Amino acid sequence: MASSVRWSAARPSLVRAAGIAIILLSAGAAALPFVDRVSGVRVVGALLLAAGIVEILAATLRDQTRYLAILAGAATTLAGTLFLLNPVIHFLPTISIVTAWLIVRSLILGVTTARAHGSVKRWLAISAATDLALGLLLLVGLSISTLIVMLFGPTPQMVASFAWILAISFVITGMLLLEIASCERDAAGKE
Repeated sequence: MASSVRWSAARPSLVRAAGIAIILLSAGAAALPFVDRVSGVRVVGALLLAAGIVEILAATLRDQTRYLAILAGAATTLAGTLFLLNPVIHFLPTISIVTAWLIVRSLILGVTTARAHGSVKRWLAISAATDLALGLLLLVGLSISTLIVMLFGPTPQMVASFAWILAISFVITGMLLLEIASCERDAAGKE
């Protein structure tokens, strides 16, 4: 009994640490414009893989919507794995993988939102909407990007935009985990 009480008290701190870790990963995403293309693809893969693993670990600590949260983390892990196993140095396939990841993740988070309660529901909706908006932004920009990349190659502005899209998604995910940790801490305090 005492160990389950201690575990229950430690869960909010672990989820909070996961949220902070993902927010820190956003700094790596924001630094993408400063690395070459080959290294950039590896960095994106490593960031997505790390974020996915952290998301999965945090999801295992949750009572509500655990399996959907694990599924969202698995989508992030899969995207990172695709980058690392097939390090395409061309800009367009990179955008396609991230676009698909953002849209799939937003759908999973949308379903999760319907099953959540309280302030976590609001943050899930914000996270789902943010990932969907970012994915659609990339999708709409894909045809323009194709033309620009074919004519001029990836411009620094395109790489910077891509980096900020990835960083924003990480920050919102981290903030969602911080809210979940806060709710878990409040619930533990009431017991």
